[in-house]
Amino acid sequence: MKRLLIGNSDFEYLVSNNGYFIDKTMLIKEFYDSGNSVVVLPRPRRFGKTLNLSMIEYFFDTRKKEKPNLFSEYKISKEKTFCENHQNKYPVINITLKSIKAGNWKDCFEVIKSKVSALYQEHEYLKNSDKLNETERKKFNAIFSEEGTPSDYGFSLSNLSKYLKKYYGRKTIILIDEYDTPIISGYNNKYYDDIITFMQVFLGEAFKGNDSLQKGLITGILRIAKESLFSEFNNPGVYTILDPYFDDKFGFTIQETKDVLKYFGIQNHFPEVSEWYNGYKFGNTDHIFNPWSIINYINRYKQGFKPYWVNTGSDPLIKKRIIEPGLDNTYDDLQKLISGEALKKTLDENFVFSDLEGNKRLLWTLLTFSGYLTQTEKIDYETYMLKIPNFEIKTIFKNIIINWLENENKVQKELLEQTTQHLINNRIPQFEMGFKKIIGDTFSYFDKMGMAENVYQAYFLGMLAIISDDYVIRSNRESGEGRYDILLIPHDKTKYGLVIEIKQIPKRGKKEPETDFNKRVNASLEEARKQIESNKYYQELTAHKIRKIISLPLVFAGKEPFVMPLGGIE
Repeated sequence: MKRLLIGNSDFEYLVSNNGYFIDKTMLIKEFYDSGNSVVVLPRPRRFGKTLNLSMIEYFFDTRKKEKPNLFSEYKISKEKTFCENHQNKYPVINITLKSIKAGNWKDCFEVIKSKVSALYQEHEYLKNSDKLNETERKKFNAIFSEEGTPSDYGFSLSNLSKYLKKYYGRKTIILIDEYDTPIISGYNNKYYDDIITFMQVFLGEAFKGNDSLQKGLITGILRIAKESLFSEFNNPGVYTILDPYFDDKFGFTIQETKDVLKYFGIQNHFPEVSEWYNGYKFGNTDHIFNPWSIINYINRYKQGFKPYWVNTGSDPLIKKRIIEPGLDNTYDDLQKLISGEALKKTLDENFVFSDLEGNKRLLWTLLTFSGYLTQTEKIDYETYMLKIPNFEIKTIFKNIIINWLENENKVQKELLEQTTQHLINNRIPQFEMGFKKIIGDTFSYFDKMGMAENVYQAYFLGMLAIISDDYVIRSNRESGEGRYDILLIPHDKTKYGLVIEIKQIPKRGKKEPETDFNKRVNASLEEARKQIESNKYYQELTAHKIRKIISLPLVFAGKEPFVMPLGGIE
């Protein structure tokens, strides 16, 4: 009986210790036979990139000739001619950059030095090799001992490939895992230009005009275009999750998922597993499952379903972009996504971090390439329909919004839950009291953003994320003869449906009599009521056969909310 060995991405360890391995070995041939000397494969984190690179290393590395039986039970072993010509025939450099992150450039460079030195120490036999000249040995030993100059480290990959070619008489295969982790860290910690300048040399010298390079493979999340990081490589082939190449080599397919569930005796769990962890589309391959979530679920299935996937590399960046003040229109889109709708968005595969500040549409590229959204349909060369792939990711979105309300705006989750329950159960006076407390006691945030009506609506939509499992929540959609603000459609047709119209008026002036202020509030509530009724905003609810409908005018006078329950339509 094979075992699940979670957290170890070394191919030899996995196979030699009777670990369960889903056969991705044909990636080896697909990579090598690619017409590109350098292949770049951006994929979301925890989708098997590190294990796949380890697999490729063990197949090609000439130092691992005693390991050919590692592949004997897998598909690549049937490619007899390919194996005879290439298996264990090349020196291989395999380095992961996933741990290269720090709070400043100085500390980051120290981590780089340590990482590259460890790589050189794997090839200690080169220290005194007579196949290297004196200058080469001196440079090798300087890196080996972490005593090289900044220039030495910039050229370290290129130089190591040349030393290996001299030693073995064969060109080198270079594998780089998570190349963009230090770049993301640089962006988050304000040393972006420093890390980009270093990476231009570090990667550029290794993959541009390097006569010692046989093939190169680079993985990460994004194709980072800053200063042509890839464009000057030797004929690079960049194959993103949108391209119909290598599309079944990362993540689990339907059949692979069914097979592993059956192997561990829980094949009857497939429908729920699919709802939670299925839903990605890579290239032309539909129904890709999140591998990290699948193996963790199998390992502890008695605990039930949980969101196991944590995208540690880009989570802070994504959360920052979702909740930042200038993206108020994004809340409406996020609520549509949480409700199961697909959005039509433009994706820019040539990602430039510095453009994040001014180009808000890059958020959708970041979310898609990081694995938070997936394509459902290609409209044209850069436009796609995007959706949340599964319940796990929906849960992550909900938690981002709820945590924002709790942590950034000091709103207690218990108060949010109570207030939303009052709303959907037609306890409108209690809802009004809870909502006034949320807004009045905690929400100085509006003061920073300005008092536009869509900001109130965005906040209200964020609050409703807490009930999105039970309701389809829509906003700014055509219904009847107009466009409503917010609509709640219950999955359970015996529950209340709601149509909400939001208005904004100036807050009460210091000298304004209370009676005059109340008149203004009531007039605005009446205007919202008439708008709901005259435009028949409730028609979308009746079309869904919802019999109990709450029409709710909601007016903000400054930060203070007022509501007018209008009764139900039976």
